[in-house]
Amino acid sequence: MPEFRMIDTGPVRLRVAIEGAGPLVLMVHGFPESWYSWRHQFSPLVQAGFTAAAIDVRGYGGSDRPDEVLAYAMEQLIADIAAVAGVLQPDAPAILLGHDWGAPQVWNSALTLPDRFAAVAALSVPYAGVPARPFTETFRRAFTEKGRFFYQEWFQAVGPAEAEAEGDVRDFLRKFCYAISGDAPPGTWPNKPAGASMLQDMIDPGEFPAWLTPEDLDYYVAEFEASGFFGPISRYRNHERDWEWLQPYRERRIEQPALFIGGTKDPATTLFGAVEDPIALMRPHVPLVEGHLLDGCGHWTQQERPDEVNRLLLDWLERVA
Repeated sequence: MPEFRMIDTGPVRLRVAIEGAGPLVLMVHGFPESWYSWRHQFSPLVQAGFTAAAIDVRGYGGSDRPDEVLAYAMEQLIADIAAVAGVLQPDAPAILLGHDWGAPQVWNSALTLPDRFAAVAALSVPYAGVPARPFTETFRRAFTEKGRFFYQEWFQAVGPAEAEAEGDVRDFLRKFCYAISGDAPPGTWPNKPAGASMLQDMIDPGEFPAWLTPEDLDYYVAEFEASGFFGPISRYRNHERDWEWLQPYRERRIEQPALFIGGTKDPATTLFGAVEDPIALMRPHVPLVEGHLLDGCGHWTQQERPDEVNRLLLDWLERVA
């Protein structure tokens, strides 16, 4: 296990897992995860001469859990990332690595604070520039207004989503994680009407795929039973705030060296089927991006395919660090 440090960012204290010495690679996880989702990256990064550090994002694990929705807006999360990087490597810009919600956080950190971050790598979620409209408008047009369920709509109201996830954390994590993994057969993510709950018609695979062991699941369950889901789910309740905050950066590109790794079976990589070539989508906004798609990989990129991700990541780091 890496060393854990509590780092005070000002508004919150964050638990950060740290190992190694050398240039800082700061890792930011997504939903519903924790620093532990980067467990396969620590040793390879350390052996390659880097300091590997993974944040428990505010609201998760051992980090502080503010009780207001607006505390989980992108602006606050980027300030956390910058503060942690500044403490761990005050004399040089850090390299960022993010997955799922961590991907937009590191993309937008590189965009808005270019002097603070030397390079950026992201898994699962491509960068398509500052959005022209809040994502709530996009998914409501595509799903809610057509009477179709979309999980981020279910997450908007405070209370019901938390109650469902916290009612049986193990059941929630197993069903949610399996449904968008590369192991799930087509149709595992149910097509159901708007107004349904998250877990309605979701299936449990019985024996979970090997990339998430019983011990791994035990760790995640313990973390969420302690922290709850208000903070993690509140990230989805800030689309309008995030959109407004990012508008001054609409003409700016991410100019740092960049790496993107996605999965061909990951709905986040294809933006729920709307994009055939996510790497081409990114190039006007991230001109130095290097992109890779892992055939058959689902949403949990660095956990499903750790060896492939580590190989691509270390090759890229050798050239940009």
